[in-house]
Amino acid sequence: MGDSRRGPSSTPQSRKIMVIADPTRESAAALQYALSHAVLEQDELILVHVENNGGSWKNAFSSFLRLPSSSSSSTSGSSPGANVNANIANTVSSLASEIGQGEGNFLEQMKRICEIAQPKVRVQTECITMDGIKAAAILLHGDKLGVEVIIIGQRRTISSSLLGSMRPGGSLIGSKGVDTAEYLIENSKCTCVGVQKKGQNGGYVLNTKTHKNFWLLA
Repeated sequence: MGDSRRGPSSTPQSRKIMVIADPTRESAAALQYALSHAVLEQDELILVHVENNGGSWKNAFSSFLRLPSSSSSSTSGSSPGANVNANIANTVSSLASEIGQGEGNFLEQMKRICEIAQPKVRVQTECITMDGIKAAAILLHGDKLGVEVIIIGQRRTISSSLLGSMRPGGSLIGSKGVDTAEYLIENSKCTCVGVQKKGQNGGYVLNTKTHKNFWLLA
């Protein structure tokens, strides 16, 4: 995805980046992508969890956050940026075994991974309650915080691809029919990136309002 974060003096500008944090494989992929490809050291990373019916998150995180090693993700002649991304991936991978161990809150575990993988990045966690539809709660909270990028894990299904996530004019379908990622991508005032992980070494498929099914190698 394009990067236009430098001001007139070529000094990187700080951004607020929101990652939707859920105890799912899709959320783990979103965090992995954010740490290795989206967040810069001057940015502020906000992990936001929307209270919902919970599920078992321990196995999802402990298995899915095992990232590829640098030997499998780098190639000869790779750029310095690619090497940095591989180093971050290795850092997160070394911590992945701790996810789901003990009784720690998964948000705090995700925060710890962020702080170790990107020590100069400011990280905070927030938990908000869902009053109605999850997508609407996220948009409202994002506007309140003034975030510039929203990153959310995305699970593509035949139904969401065929039916979409909104009626003509942008109104929400009934709560059971809303695809949160699709709705955020189409209706967020800021950039929203939907992230799908393509296996352990297959990279990511990214979706934004202007780029659909963009394949980014790990």
